[in-house]
Amino acid sequence: MRFREYGLCVATIEPRKNIVGLLAAYRLLPDTLRRRFPLVLVGDRGWHNEEILGEIERAMRDGWLRYLGYVSEGDLPLLFSGARMFVFPSFYEGFGLPVLEAMASGLPIVCSNRASLPEVTSEVALLVDPDDVVALGSAIERALEDEQWNRDARPASIERASQFSWDTTAKRTVDVYRLARTSFSGTVARPAA
Repeated sequence: MRFREYGLCVATIEPRKNIVGLLAAYRLLPDTLRRRFPLVLVGDRGWHNEEILGEIERAMRDGWLRYLGYVSEGDLPLLFSGARMFVFPSFYEGFGLPVLEAMASGLPIVCSNRASLPEVTSEVALLVDPDDVVALGSAIERALEDEQWNRDARPASIERASQFSWDTTAKRTVDVYRLARTSFSGTVARPAA
């Protein structure tokens, strides 16, 4: 049996990723739970991160955060395989590729209810308002402690992730271009000869 011993977040260290909110929410967990399932944070440094880095240092001193910095794409599957759950409380995402990667690895997901994330995760994630630190903490606690939800979320994550592929994306993009060309072909003004 594979043990899942930590919560995992993969995100650039910058304000839009809401790392400060994540750390505040994790800090609300009972101390025994934080020590049993420390938070592992992976991500290169982005912009305007002085406050975030200060909070990271504080949580590391408290003993429940492991900040690994940048980790290569090739090493991420190993981190996904050892996590109990994946948390991604971003304020804004264009798509949310780390969430999709975590789902493909069969991880239960706690993430923001904003931008593209609800569409990417469909109904398999615990979605929370990223501004609500208490709700985020409660969702994290549930993902770590609720054995039944955790067991049910794993295959649901894999199933949802399987609905995304580069082939499907390419085909849908071509379909959109064809539709746009068909829709606009009769309405585009032609230059005078």
